Amino acid sequence: MRAIQGRFISLSPLTRELLPELFAAIAHPIVFAGGFGGGPAAFRDTLEGFTKWAERYFAWDVSNVYAIRLRGGESDGLLIGTSTLGDFDLGLEYAHLGWTAYDPRVWGSAVNAEAKLLILSEAFASGIGRVKIQADVLNLRSRAAIAKLGATFEGVSRRDIPRADGSWRDSAIFAITIDDWPRVRDGLHQRLSGYETASITLHEVGD
Repeated sequence: MRAIQGRFISLSPLTRELLPELFAAIAHPIVFAGGFGGGPAAFRDTLEGFTKWAERYFAWDVSNVYAIRLRGGESDGLLIGTSTLGDFDLGLEYAHLGWTAYDPRVWGSAVNAEAKLLILSEAFASGIGRVKIQADVLNLRSRAAIAKLGATFEGVSRRDIPRADGSWRDSAIFAITIDDWPRVRDGLHQRLSGYETASITLHEVGD
């Protein structure tokens, strides 16, 4: 796992020492409301509680867990989220891209498109042939974002993952294969070329 530089963001390994920065970025009820991290019941509003949650949630030693920082502009170097490539099965050339959350102040910006471009580029260059991306079926915002990437909807996995409140979620399953990748990659490059600014400007939540 290596550090990766993009136009708007950089990716580097997320370590436990960075959890206070990640807490500041994503520890907001609105981030967990759609199902991230186990859903609303998983939200913790203190660093101590968040740290305990993160210790269980991230597959620290067996996945590529990324810290995402902004590049350039007034917020250069600010940690604004995380994403993970994990659940590897190299025999089946399989990986799962998920465990993704961003500071709400960068929602709707170029961050997600570039993060996906950088991580997927690494995956397919490393011999992965299929990358799964999934979301809670109730999280229409995340499902729309995944579809916008160019991922193919494959169906719903019922009673797939337990939520923090004890209920079970159904997961909407999408995937991108190595055969899809040229089309998806070109689409992401096209989306990113539409951003004329050289850096990301934070916006107030609700703007």
